[in-house]
Amino acid sequence: MDARVTRFEPRLSPPDEGGLFPSPFDELGPAALARQAAEVLQRELRAGFVAPGLPTSLLEDAEGGKMFGVLVVRLSDGSVGFLRAFSGMLAGRWDVEGFVPPVFDRERRARIEPEGEATVKALHARALAMRSSTELLALRAEQEEQSARHASELSAMRERHEVRRKARHARRSELTQAGGETGPSALHALDQESRGDKAERRRMETVHQEERQRIEPRLARMERRLRAMDRLRQMVSRAVMRLIHDTYVIHSARGEPRLLRHLFEQGQPPSGAADCAAPKLLASAYAQGLRPLALAEFWWGAPPPAGGRVSGAYYASCRDKCAPLLPFMLEGLAVAPPRTFSPPVVAPGELSILFEDAWLVVIDKPDGLLSVPGREASLSDSVLTRLRARYPQATGPLLVHRLDLDTSGLLVAALDSRTHSALQHQFVHREVRKRYVAWVEGQVQGEEGRIDFPMRVDLDDRPRQIHDPIHGKPAVTEWRVLERRDGRTRVAFFPLTGRTHQLRVHASHPLGLGAPIVGDRLYGRDGERLMLHAESLTLQHPGTGAMVTFQCAVPF
Repeated sequence: MDARVTRFEPRLSPPDEGGLFPSPFDELGPAALARQAAEVLQRELRAGFVAPGLPTSLLEDAEGGKMFGVLVVRLSDGSVGFLRAFSGMLAGRWDVEGFVPPVFDRERRARIEPEGEATVKALHARALAMRSSTELLALRAEQEEQSARHASELSAMRERHEVRRKARHARRSELTQAGGETGPSALHALDQESRGDKAERRRMETVHQEERQRIEPRLARMERRLRAMDRLRQMVSRAVMRLIHDTYVIHSARGEPRLLRHLFEQGQPPSGAADCAAPKLLASAYAQGLRPLALAEFWWGAPPPAGGRVSGAYYASCRDKCAPLLPFMLEGLAVAPPRTFSPPVVAPGELSILFEDAWLVVIDKPDGLLSVPGREASLSDSVLTRLRARYPQATGPLLVHRLDLDTSGLLVAALDSRTHSALQHQFVHREVRKRYVAWVEGQVQGEEGRIDFPMRVDLDDRPRQIHDPIHGKPAVTEWRVLERRDGRTRVAFFPLTGRTHQLRVHASHPLGLGAPIVGDRLYGRDGERLMLHAESLTLQHPGTGAMVTFQCAVPF
């Protein structure tokens, strides 16, 4: 038995040899057998032990969190054990005692990587030196100053010419009306003046063109050299990465080998492909002749800068790196289809109407009911569907805004297009005052505050949203503590923007409260329900013009 296999006695009987391997892309969490193995590793991490020689505080740093994985295996003697792995490197190491090794061929990579990295770094340094060269910076500054001066001179000349053109126009009108012998000669003088203005413009354009020719060719040559250097660096970098990728030979459960590049479109694996915990675990099991039974991956430690990960929570294998890779590695095993999240069945029936008149309707949406229908036929039931059945005479889109599937509370619908447009204008321009109430995990620091950081969808893990200071859209929430009890905090949220999952991300992210909402299956831990409720809305009634407030009691 390999020293990396940890034997354990499952509380549940492991599946028979003919049982199905649970899909690593299962959205409902790992199998019970894999959870038991993960709990063993989590107990060690909770106690501060990672591996011999590694500091216990390793995963507590601001960016020290890590995805870990366990693979339950059947050994040759029929007993059950598990392998453990981490994604990427741990404490700057590929090899850590007790964890499975990386997938790549060490000797081949050792011959390629140092020299390749040195070459790429040297080219990068040369490009950086070219960008910051005194000559290039001086030429760019001179061109910028020259462009500004030319624009100013042309603008001043246009203004002079426009004044003179208007004066000529007025003089022509006077001469035409007056007639007389002096008219033709005076009109000719005005024409000559107009030609003089055009000639002056041509002379200025010629002077400007000559001045530009003293700078532009030299600058263009340097810019071309810089672009050529960038292309060379990119080409060398891709060539080095291709050689590194070819140190990864991936095997299926049948033993069939394949280069990593051949498993990705256009032969371009993303950075870190095959370095996640799942492929490392399967590769190690195959190398040792062990039969995989169940897999689990979980995050441990501080969340990543973008958010979206909570210590101790389980996550399906990633889509960008593992989706093209793991299906091949699992060929030869009987794999169960991935279970996907589906909304709970909400009893059919009437909506809970809190207010209605000739213009609008206010609904108390239960948790678990979609605001609008999903794409699949099984997701047709929604607030919108029920509204259309209840108000067949209504025109326009009806729903003015939406709530997440898991969120309960106030939803506003308009019964005609004009009312819908008026209400949407209020929501878009932040004229609607909204109050949400939630229970969050842990003791929130402080009594009130403002959370302000940009968000966007995680393109590799939809529908999760992440913090992105570059490409994200503004998201602002004010909050106030209402109650503290039993290790949790009851919080009132006042969103000033309406980003998808805004309150859930602002609650869970360290830049926000650092405390996920109770029952949040995406940003925290799953529970009986998401403890988030839209309690109050204040807006201007489109029909009467009066400010109205709607309230809905919190059900938890």
